[in-house]
Amino acid sequence: MADRIMEQVFNLKFAAKQLQRSSARCEKEEKTERLKVKKAIEKGNMEGAKIYAENAIRKKGEALSYLKLSSRLDAVVARLDTQSKMAGVTRNMAGITARLEKALAANDVERIAETMGSFEKCFEELDLQTQVVDGVMAQSSAQGTPENEVASLMQQVADEHGLELSLGLPGVGAPAAAAAAPAAGQRVTGGLGR
Repeated sequence: MADRIMEQVFNLKFAAKQLQRSSARCEKEEKTERLKVKKAIEKGNMEGAKIYAENAIRKKGEALSYLKLSSRLDAVVARLDTQSKMAGVTRNMAGITARLEKALAANDVERIAETMGSFEKCFEELDLQTQVVDGVMAQSSAQGTPENEVASLMQQVADEHGLELSLGLPGVGAPAAAAAAPAAGQRVTGGLGR
């Protein structure tokens, strides 16, 4: 059973890597389509630019879909890995329980203490494995990106390219407007002081 689970884990990891490669390929194709949009606009071919822009948007969507699916597979891999480890711990606990029953039946205090030590060691290993899996799961869920960081990055990219960003996201555009207001006020007061 454990071998089958580990084989599935390997296959799923491989599939996740393939999806990540597909995502990277789509991102590269998106950039190519964006360059085609720019060239078409420079030539005055607006219909062609529109087609290339649609292709770029479609490629971006494909890249995101591949990336989401890869992330989901990574989460499944982590769960299967946990399942495999839990099965191993369960087997160890069954063996320890059998030894403990024999020691109790024989009323051998040393064997009972030794078996209880093994029992406690298995629980410590289980706690450690649970902590590691929880940490991996927390890292693999990329859904927890703070909205303000996303909005800030989008605003930064828009500012770099001289674009106006108004998507209705909280905080988007506010830093730029706040920064522009004092600058305008400084120019006005500087002009009045002369």
